[in-house]
Amino acid sequence: MTGEVLWAPPSDIRDHTRVGTYLRWLSDERGLDFADYAALWQWSVDDLPAFWRSIWDYFDVVAPIAPTDTLADASMPGARWFPGARLNYAENVLRMPGIGDDEPAVLAYSQTRTPVTLTAAQLRDEVRRVRAGLKRLGVTAGDRVGAYAPNIPETYVLMLATASLGAIFSSCAPEFGTRSVVDRWRQIAPKVLVAVDGYRYGDKAVDRAAEVAAIQEALPSLEHTVTVSYLDSGRPDGWAELGRPTDEPMGFEPVPFDHPLYVLYSSGTTGLPKPIVHGHGGILLEHLKMLALHHDLGPGDRFFWFSTTGWMMWNLLASGPAVGAAIVLFDGNPAAPDLGELWRVAAASGMTYFGTSAPFILSCRKAGIVPRELADLSTLRGVGSTGAPLPPEGFRWVYEAVGKDLLLASVSGGTDVCTGFVGGVPLLPVYAGEISCRCLGARVESFGADAKPVIGELGELVITAPMPSMPVGLWGDEDGERYREAYFDVYPGVWRHGDWITIDERGSCVITGRSDATLNRGGVRLGTAEFYSVVEGLDGVVDSVVVHLEDPSGGAGELLLFVVLDEGLDLDDAMRSRIARELRTALSPRHVPDDIFQVRAVPRTLSGKKLEVPVKRILSGTPAESAAAKGALVNPESLTAFERLAASRHP
Repeated sequence: MTGEVLWAPPSDIRDHTRVGTYLRWLSDERGLDFADYAALWQWSVDDLPAFWRSIWDYFDVVAPIAPTDTLADASMPGARWFPGARLNYAENVLRMPGIGDDEPAVLAYSQTRTPVTLTAAQLRDEVRRVRAGLKRLGVTAGDRVGAYAPNIPETYVLMLATASLGAIFSSCAPEFGTRSVVDRWRQIAPKVLVAVDGYRYGDKAVDRAAEVAAIQEALPSLEHTVTVSYLDSGRPDGWAELGRPTDEPMGFEPVPFDHPLYVLYSSGTTGLPKPIVHGHGGILLEHLKMLALHHDLGPGDRFFWFSTTGWMMWNLLASGPAVGAAIVLFDGNPAAPDLGELWRVAAASGMTYFGTSAPFILSCRKAGIVPRELADLSTLRGVGSTGAPLPPEGFRWVYEAVGKDLLLASVSGGTDVCTGFVGGVPLLPVYAGEISCRCLGARVESFGADAKPVIGELGELVITAPMPSMPVGLWGDEDGERYREAYFDVYPGVWRHGDWITIDERGSCVITGRSDATLNRGGVRLGTAEFYSVVEGLDGVVDSVVVHLEDPSGGAGELLLFVVLDEGLDLDDAMRSRIARELRTALSPRHVPDDIFQVRAVPRTLSGKKLEVPVKRILSGTPAESAAAKGALVNPESLTAFERLAASRHP
């Protein structure tokens, strides 16, 4: 850990932040005073019922029927939160505290059509009309509604309308291939499908009519398909009919705290994607806490996170109005016409919070982009990064090229909890390359080899106490066996997330990659993130993936590095030597690979994550069709190079 401070909270930080207001409320209403964030966090995980009830009360959750308890059963899996409560996620979002009827609630930018703005009143009215349309199609509580649609207002309206009925929403981004969509939705049997006819990605038109037809054919549960004329305005627009004028009033079905809100999916890199069911109450409370207290969002803010509808960050973004923040949507290629596109959207929208991925930040840095010179970012107060560990140079670039007074939050969590459980907070300094804290109410710990918590040492990331946004369950997993196997098979009663983490004495965290993709050389565990930071920082290197193949006889095994180089470059001895030298100098001799190969592309999921484990399996002799679900890849053809290498190694 570097110890290099890039930003420090001013002395009056509690006077002008949401977390500061919350601390004053705790003092006034609960008689609780905390000297610093460490003390607040400790209380939040030591007394879970008191903490989560404070979130319910502080944010004045709308619930027609109040809960009889806060945490009736704290065992994992199976924790029971807020029993007896009846509420509705959509009602709490559409309350939009601090956003006037005529003020923007949604600002949508797209490379397919001109910008769209919905005021708070317009958003509520669209949800009301689409809700009535879903009812006409026979949708009731518990039915599933699928959206094959991008990050546009229609998708957002559909999600809220579905939730208002107590029906269950599920979205797949339209770049997903037919097999990926069917693998997900066959499991939940949707009644209604809402799908775009296509979209533009930069200047490229992508027609999806054939994919929509194939999805319809493969899902016998579908009773209705509504087409959104997004790419070709000449086609019939079923969306207009779904949301046609009606006098039917808005309504919200009160549902139990753990009633299914939406189904998200694991990446599906092997086997069928896990259908992860999230509940109304757990998502609402977690997002209220995360958005307001950690990201410091509230009335007057304009909140953005670059995401497709196939990534959980879209679901986090969707909760913005619940804390009074307008949301900024973007659909298209973030690098078209260049990497300045999203920064120009930030200026045009008056964005106050810019959320993105670590690879995007590193791409901007490598391309020499200086956003503060490209666009007026005077309204920007916060930057969020997730999807992969952000190395120190990525932190420094944000403060040098974007703004020196920003609060940068590197966040890690997952689809499984639909949030971040380690991230940033205004009360703490930002250290280069470090995640600032464990989030409130999230008892994140690092387990050593003896399954005991360790500080200052690399260990397994675990969560040792329940969080409200842990899944209600996996769809169709009636006895809970798949759920237990997914998260509780290694440490009974403790959630194992599958990452390596180091937590230091001051509470900062560094995540160094997936624990199931561990590089173990001579008994020393090496994270993959530091490799990528060094290798992809070299001129000429576009992308990379590293794997360690164990020796069954107990030998050292092999460390193999694969690189994608700039167009026209070949991996020669000079480049190999330069990579090895940089790794040896910047990291250690243990990090020097046994061999380096050039490939055309690194396999990635549709949400952009590198497929280290499937690559390792293919190189160990597992057939590609068994090692990875190709429909879940953005570039399935990239596996061919690894298959060829595996064939040469295992003739």
